[in-house]
Amino acid sequence: MYKTAPTTLIVLVFCLQLFVPARMIFRQENTLKTGVPYKFKTRPIDPNDPFRGKYITLNYEANSFKTNENGWENYSGMVYVYLFQNEAGFAQVKTVSKTPLDIPEDYIIAQSNYIYNCTIYFELPFNRFYMNENKAYDAEISVMRAQRDSLKNCYGLVYLKDGIGVLDNVFIDGMDLKKYVEAYQKEKH
Repeated sequence: MYKTAPTTLIVLVFCLQLFVPARMIFRQENTLKTGVPYKFKTRPIDPNDPFRGKYITLNYEANSFKTNENGWENYSGMVYVYLFQNEAGFAQVKTVSKTPLDIPEDYIIAQSNYIYNCTIYFELPFNRFYMNENKAYDAEISVMRAQRDSLKNCYGLVYLKDGIGVLDNVFIDGMDLKKYVEAYQKEKH
């Protein structure tokens, strides 16, 4: 009897260790398949980060909301960011709340960074786009150039479902970033 208890416990711990990452993967895949797609327009970031490695960091225009409500002073925590798509098809913030609202709009749960001048600034959880290490640096350069060029649209395609957002791809002027980088690398050589 004593020998089966440790074996059962080991099997249980092993199954639990598999369950947690499997659940995370399932939630992201389910969001990509059944979520609502939103285009989040990017904006330039400070490129001086030696630890980036194999991903590019994205900063989005939809990262703040001006409020007239009281009670936001010194607030730090998770916020519910409710969104809509503007006439150009890009995500815009409709409202931000400390608690879930009973409204039909899609939302994302984000971390509020700070409040200044009645404006709530928050960090969207899908700000990293992982790539092949041979393309990551050129992708970062391409995104920075596109963000600085007012004639180019650079955006992340994000699927939202039940407060979860999954970054599917990044586009520059409607072209997949990987293809854009391949063209940039060919032009460079």
